[in-house]
Amino acid sequence: MILNRAWLLARRPEGAVQASDFAYREEAFDAPALQEGDILVRTRIISCAPTIRNWLNPPERSYRGAIGIGDPIRGMAAVEILASRHARFEAGQWATAVAPWQDYAVLRPDEAAVPITPIAAGMDPVDAMTLYSPNSLTAYFGLFAVGEPKPGMTVLVSGAAGSVGAMACQMARIAGCRVIAVAGGPDKCRWLKEEGGADMAIDYRSANLPAALKEASPKGIDIFFDNVGGDILQAAVDRMAPHGRILLCGQLAAYDSNIPAAGPRDMMKLVYGRIRMQGFVVGDYADDYASAIASIRQWEAEGRLRNRYDLRDGFDRIPDAFVDIFNGRNAGTLIVRI
Repeated sequence: MILNRAWLLARRPEGAVQASDFAYREEAFDAPALQEGDILVRTRIISCAPTIRNWLNPPERSYRGAIGIGDPIRGMAAVEILASRHARFEAGQWATAVAPWQDYAVLRPDEAAVPITPIAAGMDPVDAMTLYSPNSLTAYFGLFAVGEPKPGMTVLVSGAAGSVGAMACQMARIAGCRVIAVAGGPDKCRWLKEEGGADMAIDYRSANLPAALKEASPKGIDIFFDNVGGDILQAAVDRMAPHGRILLCGQLAAYDSNIPAAGPRDMMKLVYGRIRMQGFVVGDYADDYASAIASIRQWEAEGRLRNRYDLRDGFDRIPDAFVDIFNGRNAGTLIVRI
């Protein structure tokens, strides 16, 4: 008998997400009869992305469709196509897709909110889920399309050791910018300075952040790539240079809270500083993914971009791995192979 294992949402988290917020289910799997446009997939690698935390909230607090109680958790995954009744996909292909945290699933590519993308022949699926993943594309389009960096600018990145932040730091360095990274813990800060493209790395757990930013940015911050929000956002606003840009990618500081993320205390700083604060979603740039991936591939081949990820094995480890993101117990993009 073939089993279809799944991780379900047992309850909506109250504050910090816990492994006990998820429930394990296994049931016999019988391959279904596919309808026109369906593909049957087996999930091979899942990404523990912080944005999934938003989908665990009640519908009124989830920017994308909330996951129902008792439903499988979903997120970006590398899947193997077992059968297809879709013209663009065939059995034996691998693809990246938003898929449920379960072994087998039927997906409908034409109805997918996030495009299901074939993994090129010969590409390691781990690379597809890390180096060429939506996280890297988020860093690319946030920095270049929204931030518009120029050589000599000072770029600050929060959550700098995470999947998006680590790429944003390296890309800012490639753009000729001076890079200040904010991360939690000496090991992450050391990696950012030695390998991750940062000129300076501030450990927010031990440093006086406003004082450290003042010392690190005597002429102010031109671009702030914000993955965290909260106190780090406020400290950055206080150091923004005139005509600076704040790129709102995430609000990790508020994901584990029942209180919506707060904005800066003094909005007049943005007015008088002529500072632009803009949110963005990577899917808005889907038409340009190919050119972005080509740039990422070239930078990696030239040794200017390092792929840092945290690979774990085992279906049973998924909930604990997901919780680890919010406790800083990951090193780069956290993926689980099942």
